[in-house]
Amino acid sequence: MPPLLTFVARLSDGLPLVANTAPDFSQGVTQEHKTQAKDIIRGLSGTTSSSAKMSIDTTANLIFHYSVRDSLCYLTLTEKSYPKRLAFLYLEEIADAFLESLAHDHGDPGWRDAIATTARPYAFIKFDLIIQRRRKDFVDPTSRQNTTKLNADLADIQSIMRKNINEVLNRGEKLENVSSISNNLVAESKKFKWGAKKLTWQAMMNQYGPIGAAGVFVVFVLYMKFFW
Repeated sequence: MPPLLTFVARLSDGLPLVANTAPDFSQGVTQEHKTQAKDIIRGLSGTTSSSAKMSIDTTANLIFHYSVRDSLCYLTLTEKSYPKRLAFLYLEEIADAFLESLAHDHGDPGWRDAIATTARPYAFIKFDLIIQRRRKDFVDPTSRQNTTKLNADLADIQSIMRKNINEVLNRGEKLENVSSISNNLVAESKKFKWGAKKLTWQAMMNQYGPIGAAGVFVVFVLYMKFFW
């Protein structure tokens, strides 16, 4: 069975640029899988400590694989029996084709500006046709073409981290909590600064207020005595 789901997204904020579901095997891909894919990508946005490549087990007999390259995230969903090495080769070919298409349409480095400034989700949906063509080459892992690819690939996939979907999504929730706590601390800090200024002003009034009042009284008395 070929890669079932493919996403290309902007890494900075998780904006999906193009997505594709294998039409002949779409029954195996649920809305939950699509939501999980988006959550995984959003969890990577704005982080510098995330792995460039990772495999993520789901509760079903399926597994996500993602690869980060040139500020873009390439993600696919396959059966767990699908060769891990071949899944990452698929993502590499998708990345090569996507960047080639961008350079052709927008120039180099113009394509980077096109990616950075787009605000509409799935703005590069026309790339879906290229994904469809590439996916057909990866339908049968035992084909001569794919066997040759696997034999020629020297990448060390043993070092690629593998996690559980719940662990990854919980990490996303923790990152959101950290962000929320940070925002609260900033707000409390502003309140503290205002309170400190107010207390300082009150202290100055308590210290110098009586002296100022006495000075005003003396001036008033002298005025009444000599000028009234």
